[in-house]
Amino acid sequence: MSGVLDAGVPDALPGTPLAAALARGPLVLDGGLSNQLVAQGCDLSDELWSARLLADDPAQIEAAHTAYVQAGAQVLITAGYQATFEGFAKRGVRREETAALLRRSVELARRAAVRAEREVWVAASVGPYGAMLADGSEYRGRYGLSVAELERFHRPRIEVLAGAGPDVLALETVPDADEARALLQAVRGCGVPVWLSYSVEGGATRAGQPLAEAFAVAAGNDQVIAVGVNCCAPGDADRAVEIAARVTGKPVVVYPNSGEGWDARAKGWRGRATFDPARVAVWRAAGARIVGGCCRVGPERIAELAALLEKQ
Repeated sequence: MSGVLDAGVPDALPGTPLAAALARGPLVLDGGLSNQLVAQGCDLSDELWSARLLADDPAQIEAAHTAYVQAGAQVLITAGYQATFEGFAKRGVRREETAALLRRSVELARRAAVRAEREVWVAASVGPYGAMLADGSEYRGRYGLSVAELERFHRPRIEVLAGAGPDVLALETVPDADEARALLQAVRGCGVPVWLSYSVEGGATRAGQPLAEAFAVAAGNDQVIAVGVNCCAPGDADRAVEIAARVTGKPVVVYPNSGEGWDARAKGWRGRATFDPARVAVWRAAGARIVGGCCRVGPERIAELAALLEKQ
């Protein structure tokens, strides 16, 4: 994974800022990137997960984004969730090469977006510290690091991604309100709006903080254009959307998993899918303005969701 060239970001950007588009009405978000890559035949059995393909097979990532555009997605999340300087350094990738891969993650989504016959926005994924550890820590939080230490970890990646020209930074799958504080400090002055999305269980963050307390860290922050939840059970999203809207007064982003559970020992999914696109009516009524899916939610479900939103 060396000698990576950065071809630059396509020029055609949406004419409407994402925040303004949200004021007009709901937008359809894409679904899980990893499950679509697997459906395309990619092997993701690697600590870098889908981020490995930024170097090894970027065309597959662009194809996955394109599949969601064709399904009706209006917002695409990049493949940067698990892409960090530290993670790539373990593979011997130099910092300048990693920076080029981070920029490439935005470029690939933008290339898929500009081919659509409508406005499509690009959200640069900023995953939690635990995603770099690749040991499930992003579903627990409480890494033993201070807010200042977490801010120092996140800032270099955020600076590179912001410079790549996304429409928004997706601070996503955040398990802990302390990490949310670190992320919001790290994005100050980057010049790009953000959304903040927690991973939750029941009525709390994965680290156990009440959701009202967790969402409050974004209240009054004008850089934050949406708050919400992702990578959670669909049922847990219902109450979370209402709390996010009430506490912050901001548009809500919601993209839960399929409802299946990940068996870390067996490294496989268990249970049945409970993601129902019909939930969009409940979420929309509660304040959701960016609606999609996360793990195991593919283009077919996003197409159903897009059709329902169009009818509404």
